[in-house]
Amino acid sequence: MANHKSAEKRNRQAQEQRLRNRVNKSKMKTEVRKVNEAVVAGVEDDAKSALKAAISVIAKTASKGTIHKKTASRKISRLTKRVNKMEPAA
Repeated sequence: MANHKSAEKRNRQAQEQRLRNRVNKSKMKTEVRKVNEAVVAGVEDDAKSALKAAISVIAKTASKGTIHKKTASRKISRLTKRVNKMEPAA
């Protein structure tokens, strides 16, 4: 348990940050899930629109510091590859 005033404040800040990060990560995971579901369903238009939304959310999550920028880049790249693989089959 924190004993100093500054440590107590740091503890409060960490809890607020944790909740904020949790919300951001949850939004990101939801958008990624939507892309994956559209890819599995084979609906190219839905997959492309979901990908566009997911890229935006992933980039925002990285810019807020919730995830590392290279992690965001990797996620965006992998999702884009999955959506692009659909096109020749359709």
